[in-house]
Amino acid sequence: MRNDRRSASFFLVGVLVVLVGCLESDPQPSPSSSDVGEGRYYVPGADTTSADDGYYGSNDTCGEVSVPYDVVSPGEDASMAQDCVSDSASVPDEPVAPPVANPFIETSEENTSTFSIDVDTASYTIMRMNLQSGSLPNPDGVRVEEYVNYFNIYYPQPDDEHPFSINLDAAPSYFGEDYKLLRIGLQGYEVPEEELKDANLVFLVDVSGSMSSPGKLTLVKFFLTTLVDHLQPNDTLGIVVYAGTQAVLLEPTPVQDVAAIKAAINGLGAGGSTAGAAGIATAYELAEGAMKPGGINRVILCTDGDFNVGLTGSALIAKIEEYREKGVTLSVFGFGMSGYNDEQMEQLADNGNGNYGFIDSQAEVLKVIEEKLFAILQVIAKDVKIQIEFNADTVFAWRLLGYENRVMENQEFTNDKKDAGEIGSGHNVTAFYELEMTPEYADASLAEVRFRYKQPDGVESIEIIRSFDTADIEEAFEAAASDFRFGAAVVEFAEILRNSEYTEGARFDEILEIATAAGGLETDERIEFLDLIEIADSLWP
Repeated sequence: MRNDRRSASFFLVGVLVVLVGCLESDPQPSPSSSDVGEGRYYVPGADTTSADDGYYGSNDTCGEVSVPYDVVSPGEDASMAQDCVSDSASVPDEPVAPPVANPFIETSEENTSTFSIDVDTASYTIMRMNLQSGSLPNPDGVRVEEYVNYFNIYYPQPDDEHPFSINLDAAPSYFGEDYKLLRIGLQGYEVPEEELKDANLVFLVDVSGSMSSPGKLTLVKFFLTTLVDHLQPNDTLGIVVYAGTQAVLLEPTPVQDVAAIKAAINGLGAGGSTAGAAGIATAYELAEGAMKPGGINRVILCTDGDFNVGLTGSALIAKIEEYREKGVTLSVFGFGMSGYNDEQMEQLADNGNGNYGFIDSQAEVLKVIEEKLFAILQVIAKDVKIQIEFNADTVFAWRLLGYENRVMENQEFTNDKKDAGEIGSGHNVTAFYELEMTPEYADASLAEVRFRYKQPDGVESIEIIRSFDTADIEEAFEAAASDFRFGAAVVEFAEILRNSEYTEGARFDEILEIATAAGGLETDERIEFLDLIEIADSLWP
């Protein structure tokens, strides 16, 4: 029971240190046998002689270089895991500390919680690809918020002057006796097609040798080709490629010139080493030169790895933030897991005010473009922050589920210079808190919930305040809304996969029962989730 661990958890100090990069500057030693048992393999520079012939890229072969070993899923082809790098390759400043699950905090000690919203989904897709290939995901890469936000949960559309609706509900927790779950849901306004802003998109495509592996560059081409068919005629699309060097493959071109754009896409080929940071500078310059004032100006990175030549770490983040302030944002889409640097990719997108997704199939391409394209491109509110002040008379202790690298200092809530997350057209955002109530709490205020956001072109935040009372808590978990119950199942599934100390064993059978009973199974993503639960159960030690 969670009560048995509560007292110990109060002594934890919830300090999250999110540093960009994941490798030491000195080569790491070869792994021990225990490393291999955990799914770690030593992978020297991959041979790129089989790289696809194409419009851009060479068939360079990596020399004998000393490179760090990468985390590779058990059963994955290690020969594809490491991109070619030069001996002089620079690396991120310091390794990223894996997120530690938010602890329970006694309300009498601290009654306020503040965090930035997050609409990324990559962690869920990476987990799916791992499970379907026969391995459990790396616990350090499980981000609870990205699991629950992968699913479409349609809260009511906003009916006032604000660009998103606010939805609060609570019920007893199924997985923690005598605990309550509080759900916060935001639903973004759906921008009508006639009001869509013109888009200036520059794609930065990794064409290094490892991108010739199955499920990488071929999938990028499908992604770009499908995207072109969904953009508006006045939108522009440019392509920068990078490998051993970088080049402008396609100047920003109106989408109505579809033949020229698709010819450039079809000519993409892989070969050479990675020089990502130099490529991103070229992409930003191209996007800035084709700037659409008042429109969407975004660089979209498509890669299978990390930036191992040129600017890295804090210097790279500073460059991304510089262009963010100029109005050019950055989204990241990952392709292929071998040697993939998930932590770095997430941080690039977070600091670039963009989205982070992972593409593992043509079906995921269609989901992203057909269901989420407008949400990704059309920002309706930026720097969205949430702050909750709990009533110590009713809430004894509280814990935010997920959002570990989005937690903010309480004083940063009113600091308009502090960057936070964005909501796009039709986006929905969900967050859960787990609460331990005071003994025999009475009908009274449970919490005051505050929201701050800026208009897409605004510089000053607008604040909204909502209150939630204990009388609004459902009497039973089964009485909660179906999407509430489904979300609770997804959150518990993520907590188990990340080996959270706040779970009570791998209760996959109960998660499956709850998710099934919640309904909504007419959607492919929810049916697939049931399959993933069963796969995880079969793989669990």
